[in-house]
Amino acid sequence: MRRRVLHTAVALCLTTALTHVGLVFLHVAPSNVVSQRYRSQVDAWVYPLFEQNWRLFAPDPDSVNRQISARTAHTTPDGSLQVSGWVDLTAVDASAIEHNAFPSHTSQNMLRRSWTSYVELHGGDDLSRSDRAVMMQRYLRNIAADRMAERDGKPFENIQLRVVTLPVAAPGSTDRDRRAAAPKNAETRLLPWWKVASDA
Repeated sequence: MRRRVLHTAVALCLTTALTHVGLVFLHVAPSNVVSQRYRSQVDAWVYPLFEQNWRLFAPDPDSVNRQISARTAHTTPDGSLQVSGWVDLTAVDASAIEHNAFPSHTSQNMLRRSWTSYVELHGGDDLSRSDRAVMMQRYLRNIAADRMAERDGKPFENIQLRVVTLPVAAPGSTDRDRRAAAPKNAETRLLPWWKVASDA
């Protein structure tokens, strides 16, 4: 009996692993008949957790620095609204990477990639026009909510993000030049308040 359970577990693990590899391959491979036919199934499996953004032969490095901050709101039992101060989530990620020989993928990419995907799907108006856009909005919200919950453990029902975008300074710029140019070149985007629900 134990042997049968073990064989079943191994077979299930192998099947899952092979299915995963196959679906990710179809996602990253050049468009073909099979990937087009099963696009919805492949996308359902890959997004957002297994998204591949390989640009091995045409790298597209970021030309801007983004500071993603969050704040939360909590309604107290007496009905008053408590809004937290802004927390720089990008700085938290940067501190987890700095001086770390083996930084985690989560610290390096999760917040940044979720924001990039959000912007690609929403543009500048924060309206979700597709199921994938709704999914990416929830994904970004959940990342921010998890980070804020880990930070101080205080309860909150709503979260808001603020993204400050600055162009990458030209090579050879001094710190003084960068500080002087920063306020002029900064672009700030304030997202709407999002409810942190049980589906978060």
